Order: sequence, then structure tokens, then C-alpha cells
Amino acid sequence: MAKGNINVQAENIFPIIKQFLYSDQEIFLRELVSNAVDACRKLQALSSLGEAKGALGELQVEVIADKEANTLTIRDNGLGMTGEEIEKYIAQIAFSGAEEFVQKYEDKADGIIGHFGLGFFSAFMVADKVEVFSKSYKEDTSGARWICEGSTDYDLDDEVKETRGTDIILHISDDAKDYLEQNKVSELLNKYCKFLPIEVKFGTKEETLPAAEVKEGEEAPEPETITVDNVINNPTPAWTKAPADLEDVDYKSFYRELYPMSFEEPLFHIHLNVDFPFNLTGVLYFPKLSHNMEVQKNKIQLYCNQVFVTDQCEGIVPDFLTLLHGVIDSPDIPLNVSRSYLQADQNVKKISSHITKKVADKLKQLATKERADFEKKWDDIKVFIEFGLLSDDKFADKAKKFMLYKNVKEEFFLIDEYLEKIKATQENKEKKTVILYTHDATAHHAAIVKAEERGYDVLVLDTSLSSHMVNKLEQSLTDVTFARIDSDTIDKLISRDEEIPSKLSKEEEEKLKPVIEGIVNSGTYQVQFESLSETDAPIQITQSEFMRRMMEMQKVGGQGGMMGNMPESYNLVVNSNHPLVGKILNESDTAVQSKLAKQTADLALLSVGLLKGKDLTDFVNRSIEIIE
Repeated sequence: MAKGNINVQAENIFPIIKQFLYSDQEIFLRELVSNAVDACRKLQALSSLGEAKGALGELQVEVIADKEANTLTIRDNGLGMTGEEIEKYIAQIAFSGAEEFVQKYEDKADGIIGHFGLGFFSAFMVADKVEVFSKSYKEDTSGARWICEGSTDYDLDDEVKETRGTDIILHISDDAKDYLEQNKVSELLNKYCKFLPIEVKFGTKEETLPAAEVKEGEEAPEPETITVDNVINNPTPAWTKAPADLEDVDYKSFYRELYPMSFEEPLFHIHLNVDFPFNLTGVLYFPKLSHNMEVQKNKIQLYCNQVFVTDQCEGIVPDFLTLLHGVIDSPDIPLNVSRSYLQADQNVKKISSHITKKVADKLKQLATKERADFEKKWDDIKVFIEFGLLSDDKFADKAKKFMLYKNVKEEFFLIDEYLEKIKATQENKEKKTVILYTHDATAHHAAIVKAEERGYDVLVLDTSLSSHMVNKLEQSLTDVTFARIDSDTIDKLISRDEEIPSKLSKEEEEKLKPVIEGIVNSGTYQVQFESLSETDAPIQITQSEFMRRMMEMQKVGGQGGMMGNMPESYNLVVNSNHPLVGKILNESDTAVQSKLAKQTADLALLSVGLLKGKDLTDFVNRSIEIIE
């Protein structure tokens, strides 16, 4: 028996490993299975170079949970180790076997996972004692067993082992017994090891064989079941293949594999495949998004050589990309560091920038070459693109080539196309092009009709980000302003030099104003008179574009603030040229005058959806009385 002392540079290394090496205790299983996969892939590499003799057989990693023995075993039939190699690679913390292997074989060692030499010691996060039982692939070597009980001391013995490979046996500590439960282990393997490049087995499962053909008149036999290995991973997921080898059905199948509980297919995908200036592969999917961004983030899974790293990509990729689904895989993303480290890593920042570019290029391609189909999908992806436009200036610059704007007639335009369409009709007296828009074409139907009567066009901007986006566009476009269709009377939205004379004198307006103010909530509605066309409504409800937009922006941003907490306020605009307004003014019976004014004002409120509750009930009853 040989005894030794683990070569470390600090005392009490094992408590540090238990508490601080990894942010999640469960990571130990990922690390140990990844090491086992590395051992198999190293053997593949050596075999391809002719340095490993004999048949490889079927390379596999097996995980075995034994509650009776209180052990969790990770077994592989890969490279294996001699006693000397165990001392070299395990007894010297932070000396990475994978790192040495990569340096020696350079380009022949693609996909070797470990780089820091600390992964093995994550076993002590859950185990009181760890045994390593190994036999090297090299001829004329015997097996060896290494035992350590969570201190810097260990025992190393020669041990007979018939088969090539390594067993790592964890004697689970009392506070980690749940890692012996089948469901728990299965959950972690599916989370971290689902796409490892070597088969990972965990127990067995029953499979039903395909039914044999039954001739007419014969009775169908009972379905036959067989017991097979429960292989939990797909070693060759879609992102590891060349795009030319995949069809649309393959990408959709992989999406269902990633998100088995999702019942909607993605709209389209982007296949990432980069080998310079960094290595990056992956598949990103565009899901359907609601107008209010009611989506679950943490849908992009980050991998390093097919080993799951995290699904919390905020700060690692731009915020707007976290609305996408899919996989990003890069060996340039370190495995065993914190997310805050990832966010500061320069390679990760380069990867993030490249992905943004690829997403923008894909959207431009769709908008250019598949415009009709892109328009059909627009309502399901526009929130994502608005989010990107607002949060990433480089993406915003590219968005001019694929950001679509839909009008109330269901026609779609790029911004340059739209400005060309409306510049002749929607230029105001300050020589600014006014883009009219609505957030609800049904609620604003009357105002839209009036706009169209004047030859104007109206866009539909109806997401929770629309106010932010309008603000951003006004800053980036020259001599362009946006106005929601209910923010003023139609002739003031696009002001001209011509004015319509008023049929009411200032004295008559002052006489009628208290009558109107007496029938509405003065804190909510500000009464004002305007000389409009006789064909315009007698009373209209408008809301300041600036105030409403600022309030919406602060609410969406979660800032609250002075404007975000202000109550809604509206303008009640009285058309001084409408005959009904003159009738109200000249009514001598004050009760009838008030009733007539109230009915007219309620019609205006009803037209914009602001008449509710008791006021609506009173209006209905009053209308019945008038009809009778």
C-alpha cells in the first residue's frame, strides 16, 4: 500500500471546495460525468492516431445509484489510469489532465471538456469518502484503487481490474442523501448531460416492440416489451451537425426535444456555426411572443462542448436575445466559474456581439427574400424586435432593413417605404412629417375614419413598448414626429396654415363652459373649445401625446416616478361650430340644457371606451327615455 499527501497550496482545501468552488451543489454530477466523457473521447482521439491498440468497443458512461450501499458510482470504459497517473492527475489539485492532453495533441483533441483540474474534487461537495478504481488502456498495466475521506491524506493500492476504464464511487454524506434518489439523479442528468457526446446510461427501461402485421381474421398478439439501457442523452444534437445535413423537420424535432412541454412550434430558426475568431455553434429559435412580453426567459441554454453551463443568460447575451429559445455552445465559455465572471469575460462579450449580428442578418434575409411570409409572422415577433431596437444601438441600426410597420389596412412597410408613402399628405406647417398611429383600431375607429377622409394613413403600434419605440424613432429620424390618433383633434394633429372661424363668440364659450364642466369630473377632464368642421363630432375626447407617452414609458419601465403615478387626464374638446353645441347654448331650461350636454358628453366618452359603471347605466336609461 502506498500512502501520500495531496499537493495543495492552502490548508483546509476541502471545506473551501464544499462551500465555494461551485454555486450549486448539484454541479458535482455534471463535472464527474463530463470527466468520464472526456476519458472516452481521449481514447477515441488516441485510437484515431494509432496510439491506442485494440478495439474500442461501445464507449459509454454509466451512472449507478445504490441506496443500500449509500453510493453513487460514475463508471466509464475510456482511457483509464495507472496508479502513477492517479497520483499525477488527482493528487495535484489544479493540474489538469485535459489541459496537458490538449497541449500535447493540439488539434486532435476537439471537445475535451476539462481545463482546470478541479472538477473531480466537486465530488467532496456531497461525499464523505471517494474511491477511484481504474485500469489504463495501456498494455501490461494493472488496476489501481485510490481512496480519500475528505482530507489531504489518501491511500493508493494496486487492485485487480479486468476491464479498461474508471469507476468513481461516492460514499454520500448524510446531508446529501437525496442524490441517491432515482428521480433526483435522473433530473440532474437530463439537465446537465442531455447532449453529451458519449452515451450516458442510467438504469434500464421497458420498450414496446413494433406490432407485427396481423392477417385478416387473425387476433392481434399482446404487445411485446423488452428491457433496454436507459440512455438519457442525445450525443449528436442538431447544433453539432452541418446546416446542409438538416431539414426544417429536423430543427422542429430538436425544438421539441429541448422543450417537450411546449405545444407551439417556433416561427423560424438560426443555425450558428463559427470557427473564427472564436468557436461557436448553436441553434436559436424565434418563439411566438405576446404583445405584453408575457414570456418565460431562461430559455437559451448555454453549453461548453455539449456540457450544460447555465440557462440564466441575462448579461451574457443582450437582454432582448433572452426572449429567444435554443442552444449556444462554445468551448470559449468556461464551465466552472460564476455567472458574474461570464458576464465580464471578453470571449463571452465577443460571442454576444456576434450572435446579435447573426440574428439581425437572419431577420434582414427574411424581410428581403421571404417578405410575404415574414409579414404573416410579424405580429408574433414584433415585440422582440422592438425590444432589440430599444436596447441595442447596433441592432437598431440594422433594424431599418427589417423592422415592419403595419397600418390599419393590414399593409406592411419598412420605415423608408412608409415615409415615402405619406410625405406628400402628412406634412405639417413646420415641414415635419407626422406619423399617425393607434394602439387600438377598434377603440379609435371614429378618429381613424376622420383621418382617412382627409387622405391620411394610420399605423397600428400596439405593444407595451410602443411608447418607448416612438420616442426612440423620433430621435433617430429627421423631421418626423409621431402622434396617436386620440391625442388631439384631427386637424390639429397635422396642423395647416388655414383656420376655421368659430360660430361662437368668446362670451358664448365662457357662458357654455360651466355647463359642460358641471357634468364631468373636473379633475379628469379639462374642457376646451375649438373651431372645427361642422361635420366633426360635437364633443371629442383627447389625451396629451407627451403626458400619456411619458406615463406609459415610466409604467413599462417599472420606474413609477412622478408621471408614472399621476392619474389619467383628458381634454374634453367642444366643437364650437357643431349645431348641437349651439342648441345646448341656446336652451333656456337649465335642466334640459344639462341633460342634453350630459348626453352629448357621454356619447364622446362612450366612443373612446371611457364611459363605465354607473355613468354607463345612467346613459343607457337616459337614452331609452329620449327614444320613448
